[in-house]
Amino acid sequence: MSRLTLYQLSANYLEALDALTDPEADLPAEVVNGTLEALSGELEDKAINVAKFLRNMEATAEAIKNAEADMNKRRRILESRAKWLKDYLKGNMEHTGISTIECPYFKLSIQDNPSAIHIMDEDAIPDRFKEPVTTWRINKAAIRDAIKAGETVPGAELANSTRLSIR
Repeated sequence: MSRLTLYQLSANYLEALDALTDPEADLPAEVVNGTLEALSGELEDKAINVAKFLRNMEATAEAIKNAEADMNKRRRILESRAKWLKDYLKGNMEHTGISTIECPYFKLSIQDNPSAIHIMDEDAIPDRFKEPVTTWRINKAAIRDAIKAGETVPGAELANSTRLSIR
């Protein structure tokens, strides 16, 4: 006998209920009760099994959610350690005056970063470099352009830094 789906069992149950409770069918009460009990048992068994499957899916989803959180935490730790190692290596290369190291696998080199604006005193920054946000925000790109054009911007300076490149 083929297994019926929950939906099919529900439809069969309703059809049997309609047929068995039809006043013109003149079926004995024990036939009606026996048929309804058999259908009810199948429907209850199917519903219990579907509920068990549902609980299993929910538990699997929760386990995946926990694994994602654990993996996210591990990823953040690895990223932090990698940044520390990169800074450590860069610092040691700069300290010893070595700017390039080559090997068959990659090339390490100390490279200049694009100039960055270092704000020393926000209050000293002229209003033309302040953009309204909730209060105001300093437009570092405009300050950088002004300093590169030779202008002195009170409260700001152009700072250069380096980074370690691994190719």
